[in-house]
Amino acid sequence: MPRRDRDQDRPTVARHTDAKKPTSVSRVLKITGIVVAVVLTSAIAVAAFVVVDLFNRVGEGAVTLEDAPEVEPPSIGAYPGEFSILIIGTDECGEVSTGLLGERCSEADGGVLNDVNLLVHVSAEPRNVTVVSLPRDLMVAVPECTRPDGSVASSMSNASINTVFEHAGLSCVAKTVSDLSGISIPFAAKIAFDGVMEVTEAIGGVEVCIGGEGIRDEATGIDWEPGPRTVSGIEALQFIRTRHGVGDGSDLARISNQQQYMSRLVKKIMSEEVLTDPAVVLRLANTVVDNIDPSDELSNPIRLAQLGLAIKDVPFSEFAFLQYPSFPDPDNPEEKVIPNFDAAETLWAALKAGQPVQLSGDVATNGGVELVEPAPGTTTEPTPAPSGAPTTETPAPRATLDPSISGQTAAQETCANGRQD
Repeated sequence: MPRRDRDQDRPTVARHTDAKKPTSVSRVLKITGIVVAVVLTSAIAVAAFVVVDLFNRVGEGAVTLEDAPEVEPPSIGAYPGEFSILIIGTDECGEVSTGLLGERCSEADGGVLNDVNLLVHVSAEPRNVTVVSLPRDLMVAVPECTRPDGSVASSMSNASINTVFEHAGLSCVAKTVSDLSGISIPFAAKIAFDGVMEVTEAIGGVEVCIGGEGIRDEATGIDWEPGPRTVSGIEALQFIRTRHGVGDGSDLARISNQQQYMSRLVKKIMSEEVLTDPAVVLRLANTVVDNIDPSDELSNPIRLAQLGLAIKDVPFSEFAFLQYPSFPDPDNPEEKVIPNFDAAETLWAALKAGQPVQLSGDVATNGGVELVEPAPGTTTEPTPAPSGAPTTETPAPRATLDPSISGQTAAQETCANGRQD
């Protein structure tokens, strides 16, 4: 038999082309494509889970603010126009803070005081941020308020502001501050001792400056030498609570030191070290959600993003941390203060007009901090305009505040005026 040609068993292929065979490169590309698809799908799923989880958690226990102005529903993008947020810090003791402040916590008798009261005002374009610290021992008029359980709390003609939360809750603190300032407050939140510690841990700590003789305060357990110090967790709480270890040992001196901390906290959160690290941003978001009790209009992650976008490009020179002006209370000059209404009006008028403020007083009240001149890393060169912005735009006129209003901008650097208790 004639021998069969081997080629007869092969598929017919045009002679002018070569049969293509899978190469190692094409196989790698296919595998890479599959991996990328899986990673992207997983990332989207994880992102969706995170968003849903944040939505579910941030709304828990949200409080309705009585007489608060109506605001537009949250949407993607920066919050339009001006807004104000009230942030109060309560003296509630959690698991960690109880270990640090054992005696202080055991003497609380279940009462909760709003010892830190911050009114944060953000203007419309051009944006500027003003943070007003109200002394905890400030005597104010408290309006009639509706409590969270629906009962009505009576008005008080003269009460220490740090008792208002215990009297009628977060909404009543917001209503009291709004009446005092004439500023509408659509958003508010409460944070306790443990929350302060966890926020600093989430961003890897905040570097503060200790000047003077160093800080030694038996009440908070501090014995620190002068110089820079990165505080986180328990040390952050010790630092912002120290009173006897700074200035003249008063609460007003402590507020000035807290403003140093807040200024440095803002710079840390807005630094590339934090904002360019997705893991840190997610950790910070989770920490905030887990440790604040918000008002209902603040209980939405999209709303939080809106407010963050509104201030993300504000230069540090336009972040002002101010202390509400006051006089010693004639009825109790050693422990209480009363409003300096005339001086405060220069501040409230500026905020209502959306004007950036010009400080004419000292950086500190009662010697709480001292100014470092010039701040390390700063220059006398003007800050360049953002990309694409007109270079000939006339700066917004500044409102000069009464000299009795102390404070600093985030562009300034201050150090705690430490003392030995």
